[in-house]
Amino acid sequence: MATQLKAAPDGHAEPGRAAAKVRAVTWRSCLAAFVLLWVNAYWVVQMEQIRYSAHPTTISLFFNLIFILLVMTLVNRAVERRAPRLAFNRAELLFVYAVLAIGSCVCGHDTFQVLVPMLTWPYQYADASNGWQSLFIDPHMAKYPFTFPFKDLMKGYYLGNDTLYRMVYIKAWLPVALTWSCFLGVMMFVMLCINSVLRKQWTESEKLSYPIVQLPLQISSEQSFAPKTGLFRNRLFWFGFVIAAAIDCINSLNVYYPGIPTVFTPGRGSSFFNLADFVTNKPWNAIGWTPLSFYPFLIGLGMLMPVDFLFSCWFFYIFWKLQIVISVANAWDQDPRFPYANDQAFGGYIAFCVYSLWLSRGYLKQVALRAFGRPSELDDRDEPVSYRTAFIGMAAGMAFLHWFMYKLGMGLWLPAAFFTIYFSLALSITRMRAEMGTPIHDLHWTGPDWILTETLGQRVFTPGQLTAFSICYWFNRAYRSHPMPHQLEAFKMAEQTNSEYKRWFWGLCVFGFIAGVVAFWAMLHLMYDYGARARSMASFGPEAYTQLEGWLKTPKKSNFVAQLAIPVGFLTALFLQYMRVRFTWWPFHPLAYAVTASWEINLVWMPLFFAWLLKVILLRYSGRAGFQRSVPFFMGLIMGQFVVGSLWNVYGILRGVPTYQFWQ
Repeated sequence: MATQLKAAPDGHAEPGRAAAKVRAVTWRSCLAAFVLLWVNAYWVVQMEQIRYSAHPTTISLFFNLIFILLVMTLVNRAVERRAPRLAFNRAELLFVYAVLAIGSCVCGHDTFQVLVPMLTWPYQYADASNGWQSLFIDPHMAKYPFTFPFKDLMKGYYLGNDTLYRMVYIKAWLPVALTWSCFLGVMMFVMLCINSVLRKQWTESEKLSYPIVQLPLQISSEQSFAPKTGLFRNRLFWFGFVIAAAIDCINSLNVYYPGIPTVFTPGRGSSFFNLADFVTNKPWNAIGWTPLSFYPFLIGLGMLMPVDFLFSCWFFYIFWKLQIVISVANAWDQDPRFPYANDQAFGGYIAFCVYSLWLSRGYLKQVALRAFGRPSELDDRDEPVSYRTAFIGMAAGMAFLHWFMYKLGMGLWLPAAFFTIYFSLALSITRMRAEMGTPIHDLHWTGPDWILTETLGQRVFTPGQLTAFSICYWFNRAYRSHPMPHQLEAFKMAEQTNSEYKRWFWGLCVFGFIAGVVAFWAMLHLMYDYGARARSMASFGPEAYTQLEGWLKTPKKSNFVAQLAIPVGFLTALFLQYMRVRFTWWPFHPLAYAVTASWEINLVWMPLFFAWLLKVILLRYSGRAGFQRSVPFFMGLIMGQFVVGSLWNVYGILRGVPTYQFWQ
């Protein structure tokens, strides 16, 4: 008979005794999560909007969360020595981390930081020159109860030196904040239900590696502090930590003392230099902005990813640049959007979604049988929710979202197409994070609003539908801070700590709604304090409405080339996947083909190249065992840059002074 295991206090198992679940969602972990949500939201908005520096939510591993988890772990160890009964267990620490991850997504650079400025912008800036009032405000937006048409209340909002805490402001903003928090809460509930269905297949059957959560698991583990063998007792870890920390310290001091030379930062931010500056002749100058950047934390994160994926990231980055060069050489650039990289990437993402579901077809059949009360090979008693509940939750959530979009003016059929595209992209992002740990997934100009209007043409849609697309711009502008992969990673942390999935599910569900309210508070509190007009907070406000103005005044027909680019991307990704499965030597990964077509790859391709080169050398000359021994060094690179960068950032906020921006 197989030996049964019992969970140790930090979530590890001890041989010889029956398994016991560790409690993660307790009153004290919920209280800590609730309090830290407000602190974290204030910090994120300060960084990304007020100061416009060190954007944590534009990369897969949020450095603000790593810093907070490290502080919590160190404080918890001190408490454990003096009052062991008051100390959190590992599962509680990771539950707080998971809640803050969702909270960071909601108040992040591509979510409510886009929504809140959008709610006031058209009412403040509609005038005779743009004609917005008659073009879309009066005929369409006037019926929306969830924007902010109160122009008399916007003076303090835009000019600052005011306070949110006036009853007239609170009464005006509260219904708006609750409405959009409910909407996002329902979307995240649907995501949780999807993750609950797929969790067992991806985590237990396919055993995906979840690279993004490896560092949080290490930080919170009691074994990381063990003498000689623990991560924090490893000399290689501290060697990597010191290197990254020293680079950040020197560059930070340069901000205040320009005589101190910088390290690897002679260009903008962390860009070493721009290759395009050295290529001036056609057609090669078409490569555009091509920075050679140096981010130690990305090199460390890259070492947790597969070699073929790392190789493919920098290879396909060059591949996309060559497509542009070839287009210019053949004068195909008369169409400025050719070769439609984002549409090709969209096809690649959809291919990956279809392939992932196809691989799981047998499992999903068993899930459906279980959900409908038929004999099934699966047991869902230990899942986050039963499969029947998950199916009902998805159906109810989608019905609410469909109704909401109908009220926005999308009509009856369009919401189904809109959310089919949206959740397909979300599922692809979640899977690629769990399998490969991709550091970026921005997908600019790849959401359903863009894809539908470009491929079918704006003339197909009514002005009301185009206005509804624009109101949804805030959660489709880019997908860098998407909450769905963080939810699945939370379930992985629950598995690693042997805690009960159901409590995690409902805890994340409740805190998802709370996170929306908190994000609204952080944005409005800082806007009324600093003023939206003078800050980058207002930068997202006009984007959706300027685009809408173009759609309504000069609507375009369907774009055949864009229509063609999507199946080209779809078939290319399927071909790459077929070759990868058919031949073990095949080096090109279909995920990298899709990921590298968007803007943010410009920042990360060079560090990922370094990571690939180092990993190949280590595996070639020291073997897998030697590589494993080197991993603490690369985790030290991540921690060194995250910890020192966070400390300098907090210092800048408290003192009101500029600081070095270690991540764009």
